[in-house]
Amino acid sequence: MSLPAHLGLRLLAVAILCLAGAVAWTGCAAQASLRREAAISADRIAAQLARQPGLGSAGPVAMAAAPPQPAPAILTLLPGICADIQLGVEPPRRVCGDWDGLDAAPAWFRAALAADAALEPTIRAVVYRERAIGSVTSWPDPTAAAARVWQRVRLAGGLALALTAATLLLNWLAVTRLVAPARQIVHGLANVDAARARSPLPRFAAAEFDRIARACDDLADRLVRAEAARAELMQRLVTVQEEERQALARDLHDAFGQCLAAAGARAAAIELAAPHDREDLRADARGIEAVIASTRESLRGALARLELPDLAETGLEDALRGLVADWRGQLRSGPALHLDVAGDLADMPVTVAASLYRVAQELLTNALRHGRPSRIFLRVVRAETGARPVTLTLDDDGRGDVSRTASGTGRGLVGIRARLAALGGTLALTGTGNGIRACATVPTAG
Repeated sequence: MSLPAHLGLRLLAVAILCLAGAVAWTGCAAQASLRREAAISADRIAAQLARQPGLGSAGPVAMAAAPPQPAPAILTLLPGICADIQLGVEPPRRVCGDWDGLDAAPAWFRAALAADAALEPTIRAVVYRERAIGSVTSWPDPTAAAARVWQRVRLAGGLALALTAATLLLNWLAVTRLVAPARQIVHGLANVDAARARSPLPRFAAAEFDRIARACDDLADRLVRAEAARAELMQRLVTVQEEERQALARDLHDAFGQCLAAAGARAAAIELAAPHDREDLRADARGIEAVIASTRESLRGALARLELPDLAETGLEDALRGLVADWRGQLRSGPALHLDVAGDLADMPVTVAASLYRVAQELLTNALRHGRPSRIFLRVVRAETGARPVTLTLDDDGRGDVSRTASGTGRGLVGIRARLAALGGTLALTGTGNGIRACATVPTAG
């Protein structure tokens, strides 16, 4: 849940509580006002009756025979207030204040108020010449009281709802504007590893977000510098590895090549100098020559894998064609190898060409040694625009498993990824249903 929504829900809960409190307070205030109006009405009626001429001059019988007129008492009642007037021994007379009956409360609201025992009647004595001659009992008319309370509650509730809606809207707008920098900061962090030269985050009005943005910019700068240092280190490691391969190839060629040549010559000399009756000696010499020939062939293959063609002289395309031709010569009746080249590979940097040659060499070796393909397609394509990336793709139908190949413990793929990472390239392995497709991409601009 977003921060504006989270804060909005909390504010809504507080607003609902405030609304309920406002409605309850308004209802209580309205009932208290009705009780005051009932008391005022009772006081007015009692005072008015106490001032009537002749009231109390006769005894109870006279009062019963000529009762005072209650009409003036009706005029002193407030709207919605009822009263019972009892003078002497006469029966109580009920009068009610004028109420137009408008804005009547709903039935459920009247039922809720009817259960409230707080609206108790107000009783006032009618005192004439310091003698109580009657009483006035007043109370709010239930229907009129419910209408009065309903009107005030509805007004207070509507006002509270309007204020709540306005507060929620203003809070949403304010919080959304306040947390808007978070989206820019997250976007900047997401692109830290993709952009080498990224623009810094803008300054924000909120001090907290501004400090976070500055920290993110510092982190991004450190990551870019660390990535550049790592790429440079990887490039040095690849260069050192290539130099070690070349040195090892020269040592093998110089040391073992000469030893094998000398051993072959000695075996041939033994075969020629052996007496005619020593066929066993000549057979042993021929066996030694066969072993030396096999060892020389193995050494030649190892040297072919260790030595790097002169790419500055031959170019990557010719080097790849020679690589495929060597494999065809070794396989003879093995799978069919196909090479397709598109784009100009002539002006490619030597370091990129060397790494792509090694990647193609390793991918071909993996496909031939760890699968049983009948066809292998090697494609090299160089774009003509932008960073002019080179894409090297190898497809085989050896029915290999991508997940097993990607999670393997061999050093082949690790070395390929290291070479490509040093050049800012990538390697992707996907399944084709019949085999595996390996796609290496390297930028070559500059």
